[in-house]
Amino acid sequence: MAAGRPGVGAALGAALLARLGLVLYGLHQDGAMRVRYTDVDYRVFTDAARLVTEGRSPYRRATYRYSPLLAWLLTPNVYLAEVFGKLLFVAGDLAAAVVAYRALRCRGAAAGRACACCAVAWLLNPLPMAVSSRGNAEALVALLVLATLYFAEAGSVGKAAVCYGLAVHVKIYPLIYALPIALHLQSRRGGGEGAADTGCDKKAKFTFVAYLWQLFVKMLNRDVLLFATVAGSVLAALTLAFYHLYGWEFLEHAYLYHLTRRDIRHNFSPYFYMLYLTAESKWSFALGLAAFLPQLLLLLVVSIAFYRDLAFCCFLHTAVFVSFNKVCTSQYFVWYLCLLPLIMPSVKMSWCRAVLLLFLWFLGQGLWLAPAYFLEFKGYNTFLLIWLAGLLFLFINSLIIVQIISYYQKEAQVAKKLKQQ
Repeated sequence: MAAGRPGVGAALGAALLARLGLVLYGLHQDGAMRVRYTDVDYRVFTDAARLVTEGRSPYRRATYRYSPLLAWLLTPNVYLAEVFGKLLFVAGDLAAAVVAYRALRCRGAAAGRACACCAVAWLLNPLPMAVSSRGNAEALVALLVLATLYFAEAGSVGKAAVCYGLAVHVKIYPLIYALPIALHLQSRRGGGEGAADTGCDKKAKFTFVAYLWQLFVKMLNRDVLLFATVAGSVLAALTLAFYHLYGWEFLEHAYLYHLTRRDIRHNFSPYFYMLYLTAESKWSFALGLAAFLPQLLLLLVVSIAFYRDLAFCCFLHTAVFVSFNKVCTSQYFVWYLCLLPLIMPSVKMSWCRAVLLLFLWFLGQGLWLAPAYFLEFKGYNTFLLIWLAGLLFLFINSLIIVQIISYYQKEAQVAKKLKQQ
């Protein structure tokens, strides 16, 4: 966010003070109460960082399922103070808002409107505040994803590719953006006209298969190949380096675990109860893989329909991916909330409707949390109620996605600005 704008400075200042206040409160709660404020993963990060400082593998810490890069970044937790990592995540949190603001300005939004979108959807949003101040690293991934989209839409393909390679290394889920980015880059290379325009040719009507083939052929251009080469090189270099240091356990825990993960603990996923009941079945692994099929189909449809507006397409991708994922926790919501500021100017929805949808979103979580509380803290068997609440939450999320698509209207100034780049 540009300096010299009082509203921008005030939003960043308020967001920083709120997050630092939560970090300080967390230190108090951790020492005075039985229920800790700090995320359990933060202790895992710190233990892994301590192992790194001792010259050992971070994967000797049970449940460390992340890139060794994160453990290396948090070695000051050992050398300086354990709170360092939280401050780093808070800094990443605020930096993500700065990149989102610049992306909005690049897309043609006025300074005041861009600032308001970032403040409402991210800076002053309690969920991102809690996630970063509790010691969760999602803000760093959000920063890399936003930087990827910002550079891609600004025409800096090489910088976008570097950020994308880093993002996929740190957290594997940004892989879902590969197809939208490739389609977007080919449409830009073609002077802003996507393959859908060829499908409207008056002389011939292409079949859907021919339409897909046109998309594929157009992706074989300089920008797409440059992006794939640079991003692939960054990812491959990091993978080879850490494989050399930590061997197979790095690949197993940082990458393969997330592809085959079957979490039978209660979570928001509509699949959790099925995976729980079939945990000992010979079909358990196959069912876990089959859960990806609805995601893949929906992501393909969204990519083809909305790739011209990269930010909007990636937001829909993330919302669909999280809602239909076989594991879904509250921190996953940050994955699409960080993209929400970018699409707010393009969703022409009344405030009343937006508030109603927000209310339904929180209501769905509340209805899920009630039986989850009785299961976790009271020991009651509420698995069925949790699953039903998860299905209702999926319905609410699907309704919200449909409403956002229905009220999506790309502004003429945004379209014009993107075509000129």
